[in-house]
Amino acid sequence: MLQPHNQYVSFENEWRQALLVVRNLLNQRNVSKFEWQDLFVINNRITSWVDDGCKKLMNELEKEVNSHVTNAGKRIHNYNDDESLLHSYITEWTNYSVQVRHLPMPFSFVERTNNSHKFNGCNRPTARSQESPNLVRNTMLEIWNHVVFTKISDRLLNVAMNLVERERNGESIDTKLIVGIRESFVELNTDVENPLALYVAHFEQHYLESLERFYKSRTSEFLEKNGILAYMAFADEKLTEEENRAKKYLDFSKPESNEKLIEKCVKVLVIEYEDQLLAESPPLIRNYEIPRLKMLYRLIDKTPNGIQSMLNNLFEHIKIEGLNAMRQNAEIITSDSEKFVEQLLEMYTKFSGLIKDAFLNDARFLTIRDKAFQEVVNNTDVFKIEFQNKSMKGSVESRCPELLATYCDILLRKSNVSKKLSSEEIDEKLNNVLLVLKYVQNKDIFMRYHKTHLSRRLILEMSADQEKEENLVNRFREAGMPADYVNKLFRMLQDIEINKDLNSTFKKSVSGVNNNRNFTDSVTLKILNTGAWGRGKERAHVSLPRELEDFIPEVEEFYKKQHTGRKLNWTHNLSSGTIVFATKMGKYELEVTTYQMSVLFCWNERPNAKISYETLKLATELTETDLNRTLVTLVAFPKIKHQILLTDCAPVNPKNFTDSTLFWINQDFSVVKNDKAQVRGKMNLIGRLHLTAEQDEQEHDEIIQLRVFRIQEAIVKIMKMRKQIHTAQLQTELVEMLKHMFLPSRKLIKEQIEWLIEQKYLKRSDDDINTFIYIRH
Repeated sequence: MLQPHNQYVSFENEWRQALLVVRNLLNQRNVSKFEWQDLFVINNRITSWVDDGCKKLMNELEKEVNSHVTNAGKRIHNYNDDESLLHSYITEWTNYSVQVRHLPMPFSFVERTNNSHKFNGCNRPTARSQESPNLVRNTMLEIWNHVVFTKISDRLLNVAMNLVERERNGESIDTKLIVGIRESFVELNTDVENPLALYVAHFEQHYLESLERFYKSRTSEFLEKNGILAYMAFADEKLTEEENRAKKYLDFSKPESNEKLIEKCVKVLVIEYEDQLLAESPPLIRNYEIPRLKMLYRLIDKTPNGIQSMLNNLFEHIKIEGLNAMRQNAEIITSDSEKFVEQLLEMYTKFSGLIKDAFLNDARFLTIRDKAFQEVVNNTDVFKIEFQNKSMKGSVESRCPELLATYCDILLRKSNVSKKLSSEEIDEKLNNVLLVLKYVQNKDIFMRYHKTHLSRRLILEMSADQEKEENLVNRFREAGMPADYVNKLFRMLQDIEINKDLNSTFKKSVSGVNNNRNFTDSVTLKILNTGAWGRGKERAHVSLPRELEDFIPEVEEFYKKQHTGRKLNWTHNLSSGTIVFATKMGKYELEVTTYQMSVLFCWNERPNAKISYETLKLATELTETDLNRTLVTLVAFPKIKHQILLTDCAPVNPKNFTDSTLFWINQDFSVVKNDKAQVRGKMNLIGRLHLTAEQDEQEHDEIIQLRVFRIQEAIVKIMKMRKQIHTAQLQTELVEMLKHMFLPSRKLIKEQIEWLIEQKYLKRSDDDINTFIYIRH
């Protein structure tokens, strides 16, 4: 039915109409909407009804395009000078490239009906036409490439690079000319597998070579005239300038182009002078020259290895400046924990600000800050503890953990410092403590001292805020503190809460039965778990006032009814009370320890007597050490004007006390306020140092012993998992496992390995003495 209609479709007639529109399009003349649409209809009729219509249509189109491009080529070659040639080329190419985008659209029927059509209308490569689906577009590009571009491409490229050089010299140029050349190399590529092959091999390569030639001849001259600091600014400026210029002129569709550009710029501007630039790093860091450091960082960060040198310089600076600051204020910070923490935080803030402003908080520089700050915090030159334990005799560790714990205590107990601060300010300062604590290697020492201070606060009811105590313990857990340490602190806080109910129950149980009910009401019991609080001294070490001695059996009987099978261990060294102390000046309430109370009660029946040291020792049953320490607090208490007791020992020194040394009540004692003696008043004589009977050496022994147990436990855990392990790997894994508590020394590790071998937990391999094998139990 369609055959008769086909007889009336003549290719010549149809093409004659289409040719007019095609020529108008190629020559940039106006084409009406109707003509544009009619071109689609004509091409459809030709490809649908004419025999070999696709082939005939493409042959004619190819001839027309070839003729148009040949004429364009002649117009371009009319210009002899290079720049005019470039202008003419870009004008012709711009017009032609517009038609390359639009003309193929009405000829899409050719591609639909004959994808494999080959065109041989001109002498040129045809592989691209065979493989690409867009036959018309590719044909047009190939004709332009063959007739025009390949003949003048080298000349155009040289002109383009000259223009770029003129722009680098500060001249104003027409950037569209360079962009047009680049687009020609991209669009006219004949390699189907690699669309940017022509662009990379010619335009990009020439661009990079011209860049290197341009700066090679100028950088050394600039450096010689202006010096390295000026050159640093020059290189930074030019590097940024070239990056921005490349965004205009290079094809960044593939990351490799940008990488090549940066690599070439860095090579010619930075790497050639890297040693001289890096030599300026230490003084710039020392002088905190932020703008120049930022420039240097931007430059060096682009080199392969230069940044490591800057990291090393920053590490040395933080370490040296931090330790120098500590040494300059050594006397203050070692005696004032608040000043110590403030000094560390001031340095930390200063170093962090340097990294933020100069190095944009680069993670590598933050890591170096942490490593260097850790060196400062754990340094033992300024503040140190010397262990006298047998296994660690002469070993020295930082006092930082102790000072941090003391600072926490100042913030958490009822003190002049905590009273002046708001709740938010205390929280902020505690956060700062945790920040510093992050860098402390031996956290077990901090936890030991913190536990001691917490014990004092809870027993003496000196905590300013129980909720803050609990929050801080929770923060310890979040900070990665050992779970058993944290659990003990929680148990201590729980014991205090439980004791509130216990006291209420006890007072109700003895109400109406106790002969001294008023005395019972004035006593507060604290039943503490030995596992959490630690074991104190036994009751036999002090002779208590009769009222307290009579009171103890009632408490024990009550507790046995509450808890079967538990034993009370009285720790009088942790107890305290309030007594009324009368002199000729007035009556005063004194808050004293049980030991102080025991001593003062010796004068209860004879207030004007002079009592010898020997008599006091027999009456109180205190050890010589405890008695000496207690007497010093009564005859030479540093915070009061008038002492409680007087003595014939001068100067007052426990070493000078003998059995015949006499002590007596100071009848002129009074509480002084505003330089005036008061008739009544209160005074706290509980010395913080003497609340616990444990000495520093004993504290250190307990720390070392706990470390020994931790190392043994960790070694067994690792051996159970590994079964067999080399010494080096065992030490590495051991440090990793224990680093949240302390940093074990090689000597201590070696000692515990030998002990475990003796106890037959592990043995040495027969083949290698440095390899250990786990022995199953």
